[in-house]
Amino acid sequence: MAPTVMTRIVTLLLSCLLAWLPVAASAQEDNGQALLEALDVRAFSEKAAAIEDVIESQDPRANAWLEALLDGKLQRLKDDGSFVIVTDNVGRQWPVEDALSGESLGEVSRRDLDRITINNALRGQLRSALSMIDLFAESREARQAAAQKLIGKVDAELSETLERRLESEEDDQVRRRLEQAMAVYRLEQGDVQAVERLTGSLNSDIRVALTRASQSDDAAVADAAQRALVSIEQQLKLNRGLETLYFGLSLGSVLVLAAIGLAITFGVMGVINMAHGELIMLGAYTTWAMQQLLPGQPGLAVILSIPAGFLVAALAGIAIERSVIQFLKGRPLETLLATFGVSLILQQLVRTVISPLNRTVVTPEWMSGSLVINDALSLTLNRLYVLGFALVVFAGLMLVMRRTRLGLEVRAVTQNRAMARAMGIRATRVDILTFALGSGVAGLAGVALAQLTNVGPNLGQSYIIDSFMVVVFGGVGNLWGTLVAGMSLGIINQVLEPWAGAVLAKILVLVFIILFIQKRPRGLFPQKGRAAEG
Repeated sequence: MAPTVMTRIVTLLLSCLLAWLPVAASAQEDNGQALLEALDVRAFSEKAAAIEDVIESQDPRANAWLEALLDGKLQRLKDDGSFVIVTDNVGRQWPVEDALSGESLGEVSRRDLDRITINNALRGQLRSALSMIDLFAESREARQAAAQKLIGKVDAELSETLERRLESEEDDQVRRRLEQAMAVYRLEQGDVQAVERLTGSLNSDIRVALTRASQSDDAAVADAAQRALVSIEQQLKLNRGLETLYFGLSLGSVLVLAAIGLAITFGVMGVINMAHGELIMLGAYTTWAMQQLLPGQPGLAVILSIPAGFLVAALAGIAIERSVIQFLKGRPLETLLATFGVSLILQQLVRTVISPLNRTVVTPEWMSGSLVINDALSLTLNRLYVLGFALVVFAGLMLVMRRTRLGLEVRAVTQNRAMARAMGIRATRVDILTFALGSGVAGLAGVALAQLTNVGPNLGQSYIIDSFMVVVFGGVGNLWGTLVAGMSLGIINQVLEPWAGAVLAKILVLVFIILFIQKRPRGLFPQKGRAAEG
């Protein structure tokens, strides 16, 4: 008996719930219907109030309604009075959709529609409303972006709405933007105190407003605005300096990646490998090839191209060492010429097999965009990732060189090859593994470069000379020297380029290195050991 009663109670509750759902949906629909009904009145003053109600309703359809009203596309069917939005008002038959549900209602003769009329004052209100409707969105980012757009666009009518919005806004960042928008409006009205609110802001619209105010006939306003501009200009110089430093470190990280493999092979084997740039190119093409194998998944392709790029370049390096370099040891000039020939062969091979045209590597979504620090400084994420990647590769190489047997043998051969052989170290094996390691790191440099520039057969040629400069400047075979030299030359290049130009900046850097080598022939961090002293 008890289960029967319980079953009836549950059935009754479910029936009430099912009966309530249409009522709730109807009430929500009636709310939208009521908002639209308020727009279709004769008095324009009442329409203005209705527009404000639509804005404050936070209805997700409000933006579409107001845009349609501004464009003359919010209309009513004559037969049943339902509200529709005209999607295309060309011809005699217009396609329409229900304003409440968004469902398509097919085509309707334009004679069967009544347009909701507006005047110029309402058009201005609607334009302002559309620019600030996101101020009532749930998303903080959307509200902040909307407040940002209002700076310099506030008028007397809009200021009253912003004042009310300020009272209810809880987020500090959004409130600050709204206060700045109001301060710009008050500044335009000659309010000197508004300058205090704008002082220190790096927003471009605020700087424009202060510049106009500095030319005001009101001496107090002009003087206050001028002082604010001087303060802002000092902050802008600091931010420009930080931006230059960031781009310099970014360029330096690329130079470190490109040069660190060369530093290892040059330090151990004394080989000037002119094909090192083509090993970088192979790493970049590996990244492009991985994206062709995994279409639509650029992020996964980039991650997989890291080990793939290392492996491809390392195998190519072993092939070069076994087929060319091992026969030319102790003959640096012949090695230079031979590896230069190998570089030309690799370039032509890529042109023949793939294409002489540049290829574009798609940047993953998580590497796109910028990290915004303030209104005048933002850091591009792809360069930030490359900088972090270079530091990770450097740390990995340091662990290999300091914590593994291969690293111990490499350091021994670097310092004194003859003594290392006498101690039982197989120098030939060390040469092969070292060349493979240095070539693999060059492939990693190519993977990183593919995120910054187009991939082409001549990609490596742009970095081979810079790589040698980094190695010589830092000290042959020294990883710390390569890191310091790469970062230093990257920053120096970025500092010189704005006033000297790219070509002259490189010439000045080369002159600097020549003069530096005259004083310190072994670089910043010279090798240690008997071979280095000899």
